[in-house]
Amino acid sequence: MQHSQDVGEAEARIAIDTCVTELRRRDKPGAVAVAASHGELIAFWRTDGCPLPSIVIAHNKAYTAARVGKPSGDLGRSAQQDGSDVHYHGDARYVGWDGGSAIIHGGQCLGAVAISGLSGEDDLAIASLGVSAVLASLSD
Repeated sequence: MQHSQDVGEAEARIAIDTCVTELRRRDKPGAVAVAASHGELIAFWRTDGCPLPSIVIAHNKAYTAARVGKPSGDLGRSAQQDGSDVHYHGDARYVGWDGGSAIIHGGQCLGAVAISGLSGEDDLAIASLGVSAVLASLSD
């Protein structure tokens, strides 16, 4: 029998609050998505002024990071290196852009946090803040 844990509503709220606070500090619009370990959305926030495409992109980054258990951009870099298509997994929701960060705790992926709307580097940096806040809450 397999047992798995997922982030829940409380952890999603921590991630959303942390990421939105950082977006506001930077005075940048963005979309924040939090997914459970299977990649499905738990929570989402879109700040005022965030472009509409960022909604789906943030969700897909979180989906990818949760499903592969590592940053979403790693999938894109891996595909570039071996010449494969990011969608070789058979699921069009996989993306290879930076901005999705897996929540790894106790060697298990509990979910992911993703940002869209800024540069890939900035998206990943802010998502990582959300992941760190969630992990800090789990160790309390």
